[in-house]
This record gives sequence, structure tokens and C-alpha cells, in this order.
Amino acid sequence: MNFADFYRQSIDDPQTFWANEARLIDWHKPFDQAMDYSRPPFTKWFVGGETNLCHNAVDRWVATRGDEPALIMVSTETDTEKVYSFRELQAEVMRMAAIMRSLGVTRGDRVLIYMPMIAEAAFAMLACARIGAIHSVVFGGFASNSLATRIDDAKPKLVISADAGSRGGKSVAYKPLLDQAIDIAQHKPAHVILVDRGLMPMERKAGRDIDYAAARERYLHADVPVTWLESNEMSYVLYTSGTTGKPKGVQRDVGGYAVALASSMRHIFCGKVGETYFSTSDIGWVVGHSYIVYGPLIAGMATIMYEGLPIRPDAGIWWRLVEKYKVTRMFSAPTAVRVLKKQPPEFMRKYDLSSLKALYLAGEPLDETTSEWIASALGVPVIDNYWQTETGWPILSVAKGVEDTPTRLGSPGMPMHGYKVKILNESTGAVCSANEKGVVVIEGPLPPGCMQTVYGDDARFVNTYWSNFASEQVYSTFDWGIRDQDGYYFILGRTDDVINVAGHRLGTREIEESISSHPNVSEVAVVGIEDKLKGQVAVAFAIPKNAEAIATTEGRLALEGEVMAVVDKSLGSVARPARVYFVTLLPKTRSGKLLRRSIQAICEGRDPGDLTTIEDPASLEQIRGVVKG
Repeated sequence: MNFADFYRQSIDDPQTFWANEARLIDWHKPFDQAMDYSRPPFTKWFVGGETNLCHNAVDRWVATRGDEPALIMVSTETDTEKVYSFRELQAEVMRMAAIMRSLGVTRGDRVLIYMPMIAEAAFAMLACARIGAIHSVVFGGFASNSLATRIDDAKPKLVISADAGSRGGKSVAYKPLLDQAIDIAQHKPAHVILVDRGLMPMERKAGRDIDYAAARERYLHADVPVTWLESNEMSYVLYTSGTTGKPKGVQRDVGGYAVALASSMRHIFCGKVGETYFSTSDIGWVVGHSYIVYGPLIAGMATIMYEGLPIRPDAGIWWRLVEKYKVTRMFSAPTAVRVLKKQPPEFMRKYDLSSLKALYLAGEPLDETTSEWIASALGVPVIDNYWQTETGWPILSVAKGVEDTPTRLGSPGMPMHGYKVKILNESTGAVCSANEKGVVVIEGPLPPGCMQTVYGDDARFVNTYWSNFASEQVYSTFDWGIRDQDGYYFILGRTDDVINVAGHRLGTREIEESISSHPNVSEVAVVGIEDKLKGQVAVAFAIPKNAEAIATTEGRLALEGEVMAVVDKSLGSVARPARVYFVTLLPKTRSGKLLRRSIQAICEGRDPGDLTTIEDPASLEQIRGVVKG
């Protein structure tokens, strides 16, 4: 079957299409109905069916592949490396599940996981899935106030954490942050399980805090059966930023998510049983949920869980792992590739990368220069994909597992099966023509694996995502995009990253793309700054490839003028930045996302907000310095 027919069936006959895809996982009880869309925009998938994520990720492989690798834990922070077979992983998950049950955690209870990238974090997620508890993973090292808001929203019975994480060889204490968060929160979790890594001393609160190692010893031979869940029961809540101070809990189901992951692993990521998958993300983000912990294991693959930087102990570390574990599919972010591009090429050349069949990149738009460099260096296809925390798996990509569809530079691809994507005019709601800019939306029903609702707030789900166009009820991605004449989509940036300059609405992403085309610009961030005359003006912060060019005031001004001229030529003078500042670092989160809102706040003299996930605080000081200067 070609992809056009495959996709068309998913749109025209979702009941039959997804019933067929559901065969990719095990069901304890068959479902009565593949899809129930009787209450738009809420969708139920595989109604009446009973299954379990942990069973599909672990147990079903034990009988036939029990001694083969399942979880490969690597930390260059602590110089540890351990491989767990499917049988060993099952045993560890049952030990964790037994501890949870001994603390009164049952089906439907929430468990908040605040952990570094260590094996016990995966055990905790899978143990929750096993017993029907609902996990909520919060990125390790998140600030106490932010953590407290999530504790109050999820109301967990149990928190699982550790003494510390580590980044670039420096320990980051988690326990004090957690203690402070619980002090701030109105909801008080009954118990906290603590993994002591020996990185930082920690005080334990009597009666509340449980030592994981000691508890594990008591349950070495635990046999905890799988709790079979109706397909539409909750699997987890994952918080994502909102436009208000209150966090949005993306609520996900069990059966629909399992089927979506199994389907995407086969058709998009082309994973095969017995192979090895390496995603460089973090379990605190949706990529870590879908494509570190659940997706690869559901596909019968080994999955690498990596704690560390891409350049420590040297820039060859990822490629050493590819060679050692014969990685076939790798998933990362463009930012990480740009970091590696700056390193000596011999770090990549010294390893045998012949096992690798494709590199998948997501998280931000992939520029042509980065894509061409890494594709040439690895000699494998580089496949972009676009999606969100809310969708759980790719909206746009190319499904090489269905048909060898060519990729197109600058485009994440075409709509994947189940996603009825279109681009609407922001003002009129009319469908945009080819190459006409508009808002990327998805018609209901959303396919399996997407969010069910905002946790505890159906009204917010409808009002936030489904009420942005008077003409029809569609899910808004809040991203600008265009579709070319061949059906490839291009993402132009967030609709809420739009700036209004003297009545002209400009996407910061478009200006960034224009500035990036200058031969002496390696990276750039553009933000809109308040201006009394024009409403807003664009301001750019760029990292030059050749720092010597800005060593003098004359050189700096000359390069700024050249950059402005590039924008004038490509977008017109209305898009020209009011200033172009040059820095050596841009503020990013540890997952590689630019902190544009923080940059904007500094420029406007406001508080830059929660910066606990920032990779290098010195980058913000540079922003402050150049703006003041």
C-alpha cells in the first residue's frame, strides 16, 4: 500500500483503520468499539477493551526475549553503564510496584516522579502503569514553586525522587527543592521514596521518607500481577506551560496511547524487534515518555537511557554508544546536532556507525545547513518530525515504514495517519491556499494517543484548544505554517511568538530564518520588545561564527548592518530588527529550547521567570550585559 491510500483510510474509515492497528498490541479483553466520537471534541478509543502499558512494554517479551537487552542505562556523569534484560526489567518493575503497593498506592492514585535520568525513573513509570496508578513526571531540578503547583494540581499520594541529579559533572540537589515544594504546596503527599545515589547528603523526614534501596531488599522476590485497565482509563498526566500561571496537565489514556506508539514505531520510526533505539531526550518531556520508555519497549526494542551531555567526556560519546549497542534508530534535537557540528569531525569518524539506519530530529524547526551536515556526516536519512506534548506522537513526518516518501528540506513532512491537518486563515477561518501562511489546525477526532483533556478541567481543554475559530471547532496547534503544492508542511513558529510592529504582524521565526542565512551567523534568537511608538520592535541576539569580526566596535556595527540588510532583502524593511546584539551563548533549557520569553523579559526590564531548567546561567548575564551596554 502506498502512503496516500494508507493515510486516506485512516481519515475516511478510522474505525476499521485503528481496529487493524490495534492488533500491534496485546489485549486482555477485546474492545467493543474502536472509536467513540459521540461527544466532540472528546474521543474515546478502543472502548471496553482492557490492556496495560507495562504488559505491552515488558511482560509480553519475557517469554520469547527474556534474556535480550531491554533497558540500557548509561551515565557519563557517574561513569556507570548497566544493561537490563526484559526479565531483569520485569523483576525491577515488580519490586518498585510492590513498594508502591505497600505504601497504599492503588489504581487511579497519582504518583509524582521527580528524578534524574536513571534506571529507577523508568522502573517507577512502568510500575505505575503496571498497577494502574497515574504517573506525573516533573523534569528533575525544576524549581520548588513550579513543583509545588504540580503537586497541588495532581495531588499525588506518593512522590519518587533522588538525592541529586548531575549535569556536566556538577551535582544538582533535588531533595531540598522537593522538601521546599512540599512545604509550599497545600497538598501533602503521604510518602516520598528516595533513591540515594551518593551524590549529595540529604535529610530524611521520619514517617514520610522511604529509602529505596532498603525497601527494594524487602521485595526482591516480589510478584506483582498486571492490573488490566479499560482502554480509556488514565495512564499519566504531563504538565506543559500555559498562558496562565496554572499549569496544564495533559491527560493521556492507556489503550489509545499504546496503539499509537506501536503504530508510530512501525510506520514512522521503522523499529524492529531486537534492535536498539536511542533517544537523547529526558523523561521529563513527552519525547522521553513516548520514545525512551514506552515506544521502543512496546516495539520489542532495547532502549538507551542516557544521563549526560553530548560532548562529555568528549564529542564522540553518542557515537560510541551507537557502535557498542548497534543502535539502528536515533532520535535527537537540532540544537544538539548544532553543538556537535562545532566539534572536531574525528570524534564521529572513529566509530563504526554502520548499524544506524536513520536519525530523527524534532523539538524545533530543522534548518537546511544543520540537516545537510549531519546527513552527510552520518550517511543516513535525517527525518524531521513535528508534534507536541498534547499529541504524544508525530503530527507531521514521513512514514518510511509505509512508503519511501522523500523528505523535503525545511519541512517536517506531511500529516501522519489519523491527523486531518489543514491551515486556516487566522482572521477569516478560511482554508489557506498552497504557500499561504495560516494557523496549523487538526480536525476532530484526534487520533489515538493524543490528550484526552486537561487534567481536572474539561472546560479548559475545550476553551484553550478547540475554540479559536468561529467558523468551526478544530484543534489549534498555535503554530503558524504553510503547505506547499505537493502537500509538505512548513512550520513558521508559534502564533504567540508573533510581534506586532506598527500594525504589521511578524513571526519571529521568519526573521530568525532570514538572519541565519548570513554567512557569519551560527545561531540567532529574535524577540519582540515593547516600543512606545510602534507597539513592538524586533530585537535579535546572534552568535557569530567568526568572533573576530565583532572584536571591535567598528566590526560589530558593520556586521549588524549586514544582518539588517539581509532581513531587508528577504522580508522587507518592516521586519528589520531594531537592534542586533552579538553574544557567545544563547539561553536554553537543558532540552535545547531557546528561552525567548526570558530574553524578552530582560530586554523589557522584567523578571525572566523560572530559570531552573536553564543550561548555562551565564548566557542570561550576557544578554543583560549587551542590552545595558
